[in-house]
Amino acid sequence: MSSVDLVVDLERSKLPARIFWLQGVVAAVVWFVAALLIVYLPNATRLWPMTQGLANLCLIMTGLILLAVVTGRWSRRVVTRTHTLGPWLIALPILLTIWELLTAKFGVLPVPFFAPPQALLDVYVEDWPRLADSLFHSAILLGSGVAVGALTGFIAGVAIGWSRSIGYWLHPVLRILGPVPSTALLPLCFFLFPSSWSASVFLIALATWFPVTVLTWSGVSSVDKAYYDVARTLGAKQGFLIFKVAIPAALPHVFVGLFMGLGASFSTLVVAEMMGVKSGIGWYLQWAQGWAAYANMYAALLIMALACSGLISALFLIRDRLLAWQEGAMKW
Repeated sequence: MSSVDLVVDLERSKLPARIFWLQGVVAAVVWFVAALLIVYLPNATRLWPMTQGLANLCLIMTGLILLAVVTGRWSRRVVTRTHTLGPWLIALPILLTIWELLTAKFGVLPVPFFAPPQALLDVYVEDWPRLADSLFHSAILLGSGVAVGALTGFIAGVAIGWSRSIGYWLHPVLRILGPVPSTALLPLCFFLFPSSWSASVFLIALATWFPVTVLTWSGVSSVDKAYYDVARTLGAKQGFLIFKVAIPAALPHVFVGLFMGLGASFSTLVVAEMMGVKSGIGWYLQWAQGWAAYANMYAALLIMALACSGLISALFLIRDRLLAWQEGAMKW
């Protein structure tokens, strides 16, 4: 390698660190300016609680970003792990400031239909026991429904994709029940099931079952026949072909079905919890709407969005761990 190439490589290696430093400084400045606007710009209507607390959070973010910038000058690991967050660390305080200006400071968006960010922060501080209890009950209900739906959908998908006889009987059922929204069956479910909790579990399971079944069926059906021929040549039995060839090859499709089912289950969860359960995020949303507590409603919606995003991220990590052996053969 020539000296010119060496200099170019060194400059390229320094480029991410320079971008990280520039983004960090800009982000720290924007978070600091947001804190100043929140504290010193007068409100349009009234003094909202937790205004100083929201400004303190912005100042804490400023300090953490500056700490990461300083640490990044000596630790390349900090740069490689956090440089992709730079644009979001700049965008978030800008969006927060716009939200604050349109609600608390200028009153463009009318109260109480649009709450400022410090109102949501006040809900988290004052009403966290009820929110935590609702989130706990929703997690139990969602986990039960998704587990039942994913398991039955996986079994049904493998059966349809493997056996034509089973597919002959299950395929019409799939075509009839699949396009029907789970929430459309609410009156029937609450009549057939002994409790609202069991009816809600069935609806969530049904919302998860359809995409998992279809994608698993597609994955099993699309396995290259040459794999089966090679396995049979080596003396493989039918059980080996199903569990060691068909299912591992179909797992990428199964995870796509799980992603789709998880998204559908969240929408079904909210509707199901509005119909008879005594605790849960859906129940909390209905309660907040009944009392015109829109700040509480937005706070619950934000928690639900973060929970859904966290579960999908966890599912991605599980998929990457289980399908690490396919990383070179497929796009991630």
